[in-house]
Amino acid sequence: MSTSVTFADLGLADPLMRAIADAGYTIPTPIQAQAIPRVLAGGDLLAAAQTGTGKTAGFTLPILHMLLAKPLELRKPGRPRVLILTPTRELTAQVEESVKTYGVHTKISSMVIFGGVNINPQTNALRKPVDILVATPGRLLDHCQQRNVDLSGVEILVLDEADRMLDMGFIRDIRKILALLPRQRQNLLFSATFSDEIRELSKGVLNNASEVSVAARNTTAERVDQTVHMVPQAHKRDILSHIIRESGWHQVLVFTRTKHGANRLAEKLVKDGLSASAIHGNKSQAARTRALDDFKKGKVAVLVATDIAARGLDIDQLPQVVNFELPNVPEDYVHRIGRTGRAGAAGSAVSLVDSSEVKYLKAIERIIKKQIPQVPAPTGWTASPASPHDADDEARSEGRRDGPRRPPQRSSRPAGPSSTGAPRPARAGQGAGHAPRRDVQGSGRAPSGHAPARAGSGGPVRTGSGSNSPSQANRPRRPALFNK
Repeated sequence: MSTSVTFADLGLADPLMRAIADAGYTIPTPIQAQAIPRVLAGGDLLAAAQTGTGKTAGFTLPILHMLLAKPLELRKPGRPRVLILTPTRELTAQVEESVKTYGVHTKISSMVIFGGVNINPQTNALRKPVDILVATPGRLLDHCQQRNVDLSGVEILVLDEADRMLDMGFIRDIRKILALLPRQRQNLLFSATFSDEIRELSKGVLNNASEVSVAARNTTAERVDQTVHMVPQAHKRDILSHIIRESGWHQVLVFTRTKHGANRLAEKLVKDGLSASAIHGNKSQAARTRALDDFKKGKVAVLVATDIAARGLDIDQLPQVVNFELPNVPEDYVHRIGRTGRAGAAGSAVSLVDSSEVKYLKAIERIIKKQIPQVPAPTGWTASPASPHDADDEARSEGRRDGPRRPPQRSSRPAGPSSTGAPRPARAGQGAGHAPRRDVQGSGRAPSGHAPARAGSGGPVRTGSGSNSPSQANRPRRPALFNK
């Protein structure tokens, strides 16, 4: 189907056409032009398109049309007609936003459920009828176990970014959810890339599916200018800070490999006078949503993220993406740089590559079938003083769990007898050379063979260090956790 097809040619309902016009669209993208008629035909679909090509509207628009064409007279609370599964909270919110955008002139209801937030508001919302439910697998199963949601009425199932769901270990959750769905349903599998594992999954989900692919497997957006700077890991933070300030970038998304690295980089950029925030899996959903909203509104110039943000971030006209560290899964590079150059816009992707990451660079170039140009690193930047964290950061960047350990920190407590090298005196009932025995945390019992000592009972009393006052001597013994 030619891309000269207009939305008016696709036969969508009038309320949807009004919403499309409100959004300023007239011509569908190639994935929309091919997928929408197939979904409307009612069959299963396996669709592949590179990120940023509008595939979300490729399934939300025809789903909304079909729900309008077959309204239910009796809608039951917590019993959705459509279930859309996504791998991340951000993508879940983005998909539901698309549903609301195109369904604005309809009475079709939708909601999102994902983890990382209080479950109670979601439980309350599920007590009302809902047509389209957009969810992450784990939290959906929580609601199923609590009988908050009934999946027996699902008419259409969508697996969005299914390859990422497999990468994140959701396959067992997906199989549990499939077992709760009716056998007769329409299945749609959309993704930016198709791995061999995805094709294997599709065999167990799809029935006589048609297939749509509008881009070569694992290709990167043509309008994204990709470059590489070869720089040592220890200097990356200083060089990136210099590039952002000298280039005058006002909106840049930076990817790191670890949560710790994201925090450290954001702190460094803020210290250098840049407005920066970090988002990753350890951040609360409220913090992640606030940081992303500030970034979209221009309140924050630099958003530092782990790969959890590589899918689901839809930022209009994002000009710059930086790979502070290359991903060790080459397909993730495609999704990272796909945050820029969306919907036909131009974009730039810069990668800072240490010598230890060359193997990742070669793997990326093999999968995208092109060599990324290497550009000399910028000059004129100033190196920051060495930090005791640098060794650990380097180890994390190379994927090693146990890097060089930081020097032991000097204790702030007053030096005891052991600080001079002399053996620490043994407690009552212990022989020399034996470590003190610990109580069971929270058990309320003394170690086996000993009765608990009570104040004034004549039993053994624990003495405080350097104090023989009655109040100190009679103080109840603290759990071992607090004595470390």
